[in-house]
Amino acid sequence: MNRRVAVAALLVSATVLAAAADAEAARLYRWKDRYGVSQYGDQPPAQEELAASDVNMTRFRNPPGALVRLRLENHAGGYQAWADNLMHGPVQVMLRFKQHHNVFGAPALPATATVPPRSSVLVATVASADPMRANEFELLLDGLPGDPAARPVGYDYRLPFDYARVRVDQGPGGSFSHNDPQNRYAVDFALPEGTPIVAVREGVVMQVESDFDKAGLNREKYGGRANFIRIVHDDGSMAVYAHLQPEGVQVRTGQRVRKGQRIGLSGHTGFSTAPHLHFVLQANRGMRLESLPFRMFGPLGELKFPASR
Repeated sequence: MNRRVAVAALLVSATVLAAAADAEAARLYRWKDRYGVSQYGDQPPAQEELAASDVNMTRFRNPPGALVRLRLENHAGGYQAWADNLMHGPVQVMLRFKQHHNVFGAPALPATATVPPRSSVLVATVASADPMRANEFELLLDGLPGDPAARPVGYDYRLPFDYARVRVDQGPGGSFSHNDPQNRYAVDFALPEGTPIVAVREGVVMQVESDFDKAGLNREKYGGRANFIRIVHDDGSMAVYAHLQPEGVQVRTGQRVRKGQRIGLSGHTGFSTAPHLHFVLQANRGMRLESLPFRMFGPLGELKFPASR
C-alpha cells in the first residue's frame, strides 16, 4: 500500500532579485543608465553606461536536480522568461509572479505553456510598466509531466510482472491512498522484494528515482519519496511504477523500452506498509495529473480490479 505518489508532480521555482548567493547561481545585474532608467542584464554594464548609482547584482538559481528550469534573458529593456525542459517527455509549465512592482508580463501572468521533450519555450516577457520608476519582481515556475493536449486511447496493457498468480493489496478508489485524482485508478500489487518489473507498454523513460532506501508509515518523512519509473507512451499517457528497490531501476531516462521489457525490481521504499508495486496510468489534464482507468491482461486473461473501500 502507499500514499499518493507525490513524486508524480514537479515543482520548480526560480527567484529574481531576491535570492540567496550560490556559487552555481546565475547573476542578474540591475543599474540606472545616464538617463536614470533602470536596466537589467546578465553581464555587468560598461562604465560609460552608468549613472552615479551603483550596480546592484543579485543571483537566482533553480533547485538542484531540477528537471524543468527557468531561464531569464535580457531583451529590449525587459526580460524573456524561458522554460527549459530537461526531461525526455513533454512538460506543462505555469509562470507566475511571486511578487512584483512596476512590471507586467506579456502575456499576462500566470501564463502556461507546453514544452516538448528536451526543448525550450518562451513563456512570457517581463517589462517595466513605467521605465522612469524603480521596479522589481520575483518569478515562480511550476512544471508538471505530460502534454495536456494528449488524448490517450484504449489499450490492452500487460501485467507488469511475469506471475500467473496476482494478489492486489489495494485497488482503485482505496481509502488508504487511492482516493485522490492522481491515484484513483491505481493498483498495488503485493510482490516480494526484488521481483522483476516489466513495461506494460512500449514508451520512453521520462523520469527515474532510484537512490531512496527507506520505508515507513511516517507520512511527513516518507510520503513524498519512493523509487519510481515514469514512462510516457505514444498517445501521451504515462505509466508510473513506484516503490522500487533501492538502485532497482534498470533503465535510463531517454531510453525507449518495448512492451514486456524488464525495467526494474520491486521493493519497499517510501510510505509503504509492505513490499509491493504501485502501478498507475496518468495523464496531464491542465496543470493537474489524473489517473486513468485501464484494461490489463495476464496469462489467464483480463484482470478485474474491484473498487476498494
